[in-house]
Amino acid sequence: MKPKNVQNDHPLTIQEQYLRKHKNHHRQVAFLRIFLLGIFLILWEISADAYWIDSFFFSSPRRVVLCLIQLWTERSLPMHIGITLLETILSFLLVFVISLLLATLLWFSDKLSEILEPYLVLLNSLPKSALAPLFIVWLGTGINTIIIAGISVAVFGSIISFYTAFHQVDPEKEILIRTLGGNRRDIFFKVVLPGSVPTLLSTTKVNIGLSLVGVIIGEFLAARRGLGYLIIYGSQVFQLDMVISSILLLCVIAMLLYLLTQSLEHCSKKHRN
Repeated sequence: MKPKNVQNDHPLTIQEQYLRKHKNHHRQVAFLRIFLLGIFLILWEISADAYWIDSFFFSSPRRVVLCLIQLWTERSLPMHIGITLLETILSFLLVFVISLLLATLLWFSDKLSEILEPYLVLLNSLPKSALAPLFIVWLGTGINTIIIAGISVAVFGSIISFYTAFHQVDPEKEILIRTLGGNRRDIFFKVVLPGSVPTLLSTTKVNIGLSLVGVIIGEFLAARRGLGYLIIYGSQVFQLDMVISSILLLCVIAMLLYLLTQSLEHCSKKHRN
């Protein structure tokens, strides 16, 4: 008799088991997120149809979809979304550049950091909505005012976070650079800045949301376009479907921007590894 062909079942390695478990975990989390969102939308629609809530004030998923379709057919929705996205991205990029430059300057000058640190803490704790009317008086109504409002919400906390991250780098590495003949500039670009990348990226994830908040505050007061303007206009004319639709769009935009910064963080981790 010919021997039977026996296929060897190779057991999974520890790494393969971990990767499989990791993928299954992320699939379960994604499924539960979608499931909870679906349950919420279903209960919301049922509550409106059964008159448990007043659909005029609380709207419903069906009314939101109809409102979005109407705004889309009027060709105003893409314009409002695009304006808000443009203002948010510009504010976010300017916050990152300004924060990085000022935090670097503070790191290079200990005396300057001692002088300015109390003012940065004070400005960071100041309610930024109180500054918005001043921005309108100084700059008028328009995109410049809205971008400045978006910057003001995030920039001071971002400077403090960047500066703190620069000082949390391993001091022994700085000593090593000095021992090898490096100066303060070499320490910053070879040790401090690369070692602060994880904190910088985690701060940007917060800043993208704060920039969006600042932009919406600016659009409430000084805009004729954008989702913030739609919210104010809808509340003034009692089109609450428009208000809730705009708020939901802001949630979607905030999530997409967060996922974008998160993907950049993951790419940075893979590059470092």
